Amino acid sequence: MKPRARIIGTGSYVPPKRLTNADLERMLNTSDEWIYSHTGIRERRIAGDDCTTSDMAVEAIRQALDMSECAPEDVDMIIAGTSTADYRMPSTACVIQEKMNMPNAVAFDVVSACAGFLNGLAVARSFIESGTYKNIVVVGAEKLSSVTNYKDRNTCILFGDGAGAAIVAADRNGHGVLSTFAKSDGTQRELLWIPVGGVKNPYYPNFTNDGSDKLQMKGPDVYKFAVREMYNASIKVIEDAGLDPSDISLVIPHQANIRIIQGLAKRLHASMEKVVVNIDKYGNTSAASIPIALDEANRAGRIKDGDLVLMVAFGSGLIWASALVEW
Repeated sequence: MKPRARIIGTGSYVPPKRLTNADLERMLNTSDEWIYSHTGIRERRIAGDDCTTSDMAVEAIRQALDMSECAPEDVDMIIAGTSTADYRMPSTACVIQEKMNMPNAVAFDVVSACAGFLNGLAVARSFIESGTYKNIVVVGAEKLSSVTNYKDRNTCILFGDGAGAAIVAADRNGHGVLSTFAKSDGTQRELLWIPVGGVKNPYYPNFTNDGSDKLQMKGPDVYKFAVREMYNASIKVIEDAGLDPSDISLVIPHQANIRIIQGLAKRLHASMEKVVVNIDKYGNTSAASIPIALDEANRAGRIKDGDLVLMVAFGSGLIWASALVEW
């Protein structure tokens, strides 16, 4: 029997600084009641100027390694899901490798926004099932505060910083990733994007800070797309595994908006007791969202041996992804 990619350790990190709805009330024409009722968010974490994406990733990975009892030198590969890299080059994964002293690992980034962790998990699964690698770090980490326009009340209320990690190892006892799925639609890229700062639209002389180098989003359009495609992606991995939605033990969705999460649960006929929700504490942390929620659920004892865990995300690209795991 070929090995499966099993998650043997999880970890997460969020910065200590809290940006509450009350703080935003003092900055913008908004209110705690409006923000919470429309998004489900009460606060989000903000990294300091001296804290990088790789710094947060390292803290999450250390926790995951401790749980897994895997040594740094045993790690074969590091996959970092991030859209807020430390540098344009090299990859943030290479920076993590140096900081973590993992000399035997190949390291690279996956740029899939909110789907970054799940796409990294799918890549790890392929390498492990092929027998190429045995111990892989998959981390999702974002410093979204660095690309958030705090004058735009439609977006700045949503985003926070953090990191989550998993140690994925070869397992021959039947546990691990059962199925994965990913799809994208680049024609919809302008629904959620950063227009300025890349090769297409580089910073120009005398660049004025008009917000075009920060996250921009057409919320209602993204919402419609997200609910539909997160459901479709969920059903895809469930059916590919020969299962039914009623078999799922726990749903860990991307923490973008409570209404999206509730809409997904309704379509899956899943009670909210089966859904992990922490958006009220952290907001949308993009690629870090699912692994942070996974780690919190794992450490709280919400995931038992043999449980079927569904993870699903949707983000800029547009791109969406899902994974079904037997714990």
